[in-house]
Amino acid sequence: MAVTYEAGPTGFGLQRVLRAAGIRCEVAAPSKLQKPSGDRVKTDAKDAVHLARLLRLDEITPVAIPSVDQEAARDLVRAREDCRGDLMRARHRLSKLLLRHGIVYYGGNAWTGKHDTWLRHHAAPQLRTRATRLAFDSDYETVLMVKARRDRLDTAIGEMASESEFTELVRRLGCLRGVSTLTGFALAVEIGDWHRFTGNTIGSFVGLVPSEYSSGSSRVQGSITKTGNTHVRRLLVEAAWHHRARYTVGKTMRDRWELAPAAARVRPDEGNRRLHQRWAKFIERRKRHTIANVAIARELAGWCWSLAVLEEHPQH
Repeated sequence: MAVTYEAGPTGFGLQRVLRAAGIRCEVAAPSKLQKPSGDRVKTDAKDAVHLARLLRLDEITPVAIPSVDQEAARDLVRAREDCRGDLMRARHRLSKLLLRHGIVYYGGNAWTGKHDTWLRHHAAPQLRTRATRLAFDSDYETVLMVKARRDRLDTAIGEMASESEFTELVRRLGCLRGVSTLTGFALAVEIGDWHRFTGNTIGSFVGLVPSEYSSGSSRVQGSITKTGNTHVRRLLVEAAWHHRARYTVGKTMRDRWELAPAAARVRPDEGNRRLHQRWAKFIERRKRHTIANVAIARELAGWCWSLAVLEEHPQH
């Protein structure tokens, strides 16, 4: 007996129960399901028959099933990602409220300790009406509350990253520039089984490869596909920006290297130098920085893969 269902909000609990009962259960990747282009009628019954037919023909592309611990860790990093978005929106609401009243901060980077002092002692007193001041207090309180929640999640992730099944992997990934403990842990739990990929295919999995429209002798490449895991793609793109600056091995990097095995120190150093050289060449060619950074992020994904499977793939 074999059954299948599409991956979605129901999670993997059903798959685990069926597998424990000795029933083969495949969780199908929705983006990989073959559907007739002319079929414009969608019902639950038709979807079930279609899935059963694809399963019988062995044309189901299953998703990787995470362990219970991995899924729990994934829930934690996604809660942190949601909190990051909430904090960004709360900060935008507060800054735009002040902007509408002509109050702008010119003292350097925003959302620092200095900026917080400016908000409380300079910006707030300039609001003349009681209603606007109440709106400011509400938005400012929201920023503080969400930031405190984010900090608690950061602490929890840091503790789990230091003592869990992902610890060794996080330490190896942390030897690359731009990959902090939070980023490394998120990459580890989101991707899970790195052995599903190669250095070339992982870029496709996270949607960092160019789209293509080719026919005959014509080959046209467009923007990146943006398929796969959005969270992983954002982390890699943000990490790639760190490779633009001149590469120097500072104290923070050396401290991370001390936690990793010897083999995991040589490979990242090579990767850090290579990625910075790529950035230098893009700048020399006057490549648009956003496009260049995506190319760096795609190669960075390959370096992360090489570190994740380092024990089984000693050669790059």
